[in-house]
Amino acid sequence: MSSGDEKRGETFVMRGEARSASEESISFSTFIVGLGTAVLIHLGDAPNPETGQTAKDLPLARQNLDLLSMLRAKTKGNLTVEEEKLFDGLLTDLRLRFVEASKR
Repeated sequence: MSSGDEKRGETFVMRGEARSASEESISFSTFIVGLGTAVLIHLGDAPNPETGQTAKDLPLARQNLDLLSMLRAKTKGNLTVEEEKLFDGLLTDLRLRFVEASKR
């Protein structure tokens, strides 16, 4: 069987330079900030990165906020002091923004 006839199980082939594990890893702080950004997008406070448009979708904002709240409860006692401060501050800010957006 020639290499042109070779059957492969991958659904895609990555090309280009391989990245080191440290470049591909994501920190917990980056993860929760990403979830927080999704809340901001659904509140209409930040543009959707795909469309560049802002739109309010309170049910999706609430769902992401609930996800963050659940994650905070499940990680209680397992975070660094810095992660706890970031997480608590983020949740407080997003909850206030949600209440304000709900009034508009």
